[in-house]
Amino acid sequence: MASKISRRHFLMGCSAAIAALAGSRITHLAFAANGGAPEALIVLFLRGGWDGLNVVPPIAVSADRGIYETSRPTLKIPTSGVGAALNLDDFFGLHPSMAPLLSLYQAQKMAVIHAAGLVYDTRSHFDAMQFMELGTPGVKTTNTGWLTRYLETLSLSNIGALPALSAGSNRAASLLGYSDAISMTSPSSFHVGGSSTYRAQQTNALRNMYGATADWLDAAGRETVQTIDLIQSKGITNYTPANGALYPTGSFGDNLKVIAQMLKADVGLTTATVDLGGWDTHENQGQAQSATSYMSTLLNTLASGLKALYTDLDGCGASDYASRTTIVVMSEFGRRLKENASRGTDHGHGNVMLVLGNNVKGGQVYGTWAGLGNGQLYQNSDLAVTTDYRRVLSEILARRLGRSTPQLNSIFPNYTQEAPLDFMVDGYVAPPAPAGPYSLYLPVISRAAHCP
Repeated sequence: MASKISRRHFLMGCSAAIAALAGSRITHLAFAANGGAPEALIVLFLRGGWDGLNVVPPIAVSADRGIYETSRPTLKIPTSGVGAALNLDDFFGLHPSMAPLLSLYQAQKMAVIHAAGLVYDTRSHFDAMQFMELGTPGVKTTNTGWLTRYLETLSLSNIGALPALSAGSNRAASLLGYSDAISMTSPSSFHVGGSSTYRAQQTNALRNMYGATADWLDAAGRETVQTIDLIQSKGITNYTPANGALYPTGSFGDNLKVIAQMLKADVGLTTATVDLGGWDTHENQGQAQSATSYMSTLLNTLASGLKALYTDLDGCGASDYASRTTIVVMSEFGRRLKENASRGTDHGHGNVMLVLGNNVKGGQVYGTWAGLGNGQLYQNSDLAVTTDYRRVLSEILARRLGRSTPQLNSIFPNYTQEAPLDFMVDGYVAPPAPAGPYSLYLPVISRAAHCP
C-alpha cells in the first residue's frame, strides 16, 4: 500500500522549490527543450578585497619596483629565486601561486586589467560590494542589480528555462530583483524537499495540484515540476568534467563545477555568479616564497579552479563552450601599497580584474598604470583607479552579449560610456545605431585552437 503524505508535509517539501522559481515563465521551457547555447557570462566575485599589487606586481627595474619593495619589505613578490613572479610582459609579473593560469595568459585566453575598480571613495566592504553589484556607485537605494538590468534587456524569445544562476547557497546582489534567478549547490539537490521516500509522490502531487489556470501560484507550481524534470532529464547528477579538468576540492570547486554542468545542460543559462571569500588579509598574509602560506594557498585555489573551469568548457563545435562563455573576476577593492605591522595589508583602492575565454584578446595587461610614486597614489596611500570596473563590464556586455549604448546606459545608469579597452574580440556587425562608443554587437564564435 502506498505511503500517505499529509498536505502539510507535502507543502513543506515543495514550498522551497516553488519559491525558487515563483517568477519564472513557463514559456522558457520550449527554448530548453529544443536545445541551444546562448552567449554566457560568469561573474566571479572575490570577497574581502584581494591584493592586486601582489597578484600582478611591477617587476621591471624601475622607480615603481623600488617603491614596491620598500613598501612591502616582507610581502613583496621577488623577481628571482624561490617564489619569483612569473613574467607577463616584462613590466608586470604574476604571483607564482597563480601559475595554473599562466598558460591561458600565454595562449591569449586571459587578459589582465590593472588599476581597475570602483570609482568611489569607500573602504567599507559592505558598501563597496553593494555599489559594485548594484552597478550604481554611491547609491544604495537601487532596487535591481546590474545583471538583472542586463537580463531585462533581453527579449523573451532569447531567454531559456534557467537564465540566471548563483552557484552556492546565496543569490548574488547583482541579480537583485530578477525573479528568474536561482541559487544551486548541486543539480542533484534540485528537487522537492523532504524524505526521498516520498519524493516521486510529492512531484506527481505537484503535477496534479496545480491546474492550467493563469494564477501565478499554479504557473509557478507547473514551472517548478517541469524545471525539476528538465534538470533530471539532462542526466547531469553524475558529472564527469571534460578534458581531464581537475577542480579544487571544497565548495569553490564544487560551485564552479555546477556552472559547467548547467552550461552544458543547454537550459538557456545566460548568467552565472560565484564567490570566493577570504581575501581580507589584514594580518599574516604570507610570503610567495612559501607555497603553503595563506595568500599562496588561496591564490592557488582560485587559479586551479579557473583553469579547471576553462579546461572543462573548452571543446570543439557544439562542445566549445569556452567560445561562448566569458569569465570576469573582480573584487570590491585592492589593498594598501604599504604592508602593515601585522605583515598584512589594509583596505586600499585600485585593483586587478581578470577576463578569460576564447574570445578574449589575452596575453596583455590592459589599462593605464598610474604609478606608485608621490602624487600618483590615491590619497597618498593606494594604487589609483584609472579604469572604472563598469568600463570592463560594458565591453563584455557589448562585444559578446550584444548590448548597445542605450542598453548599457540602462544597465549602468549615471555612467558615461567610455571607449572600449579592446580586450574582447571585436566580433560584431554594426548597423546604424545611436551615438556612443558602442553599436549593436553581434557575437562571433571563434573556434578553439585545437579544433580541426
